[in-house]
Amino acid sequence: MASLPTEMSIFQRVIERGSFAGAAEDVGLSPSAVAKLITRLERRLGVRLINRTTRRLALTAEGEIYLERSRDILEAIEAAESEISSARVSPHGHLRVHAFPSFAVDKLAPILPEFLARYPRITIDFLLTNRFVDVIGENVDVAFRAGQLNDSTLIARKIVDLTRIVCASPDYLASHGRPIRPSDLVRHSCLTMSHIPGASIWQFRIDGELVPVNVKGPVSADSADMLLKLAIAGAGIIRQGDPVVAPAIQKGLLEPVLQDSQEPGDFPLWALLPPGRQRLPKVRVFLDFLTERFGSAPWRHGSLELITRQVKRRRHR
Repeated sequence: MASLPTEMSIFQRVIERGSFAGAAEDVGLSPSAVAKLITRLERRLGVRLINRTTRRLALTAEGEIYLERSRDILEAIEAAESEISSARVSPHGHLRVHAFPSFAVDKLAPILPEFLARYPRITIDFLLTNRFVDVIGENVDVAFRAGQLNDSTLIARKIVDLTRIVCASPDYLASHGRPIRPSDLVRHSCLTMSHIPGASIWQFRIDGELVPVNVKGPVSADSADMLLKLAIAGAGIIRQGDPVVAPAIQKGLLEPVLQDSQEPGDFPLWALLPPGRQRLPKVRVFLDFLTERFGSAPWRHGSLELITRQVKRRRHR
């Protein structure tokens, strides 16, 4: 007979994977064995936890309560075991990480092999989507955000400070002219993020004062990668963090504009964690690794100044 923590763990995996078969694959049992375990659990509790249909599984009200309590219990067990064993064994366990697709593909994927080699007992499940996820409700260990944070019960750890750069393709600037003052942007096509509040208000610093400019354009999207490709193709001007635009600028595909008045502002990259997760060794070493690697990334050090010098050198050749 399975122990109570094992039942809770398998029940949690069933909900996360959305099927008995998916959970069975994760825990090394057959789908029928997982289904029988859930049935025995429901009989013991005297309530139905999951409504089953031919297409999907849905939690009952009792199931929602049991899932929430189970997560708390399993996290407490994992934290206790990790704290006791961390002195003698390497960090281990499974991480569920949410990141925006372009950031994950361009910045996380290239450095992950080094992390996995350093910590071979840690596995990672990435949830890649442009929507803002419910970190606690979707059982996410680490979720990445950029910019100002809203008040919440989540734990926030800064990974690195980013710089936002206003830029456009050489073809766009040749066809539409180069903006000289921030106010010129109102006559340009500006490409903005659709899922970030205030994304169409770009801040600049003029004579020491912060000046907002309300921009507009033909396209907004919840994907920084899509806006980047549109800007490279000449569709308009973008304002994105240096991890997104620095490679394109260094290749001459985009050029910074309004460098003298750009306001980097407070635009850090954050890791958001459910309360208590920051104590888990698997989470701690993951965030320490990212802080280390991003702090020394080529796009990080003096991005705007470095890129500006490169652009000027190209112009004078």
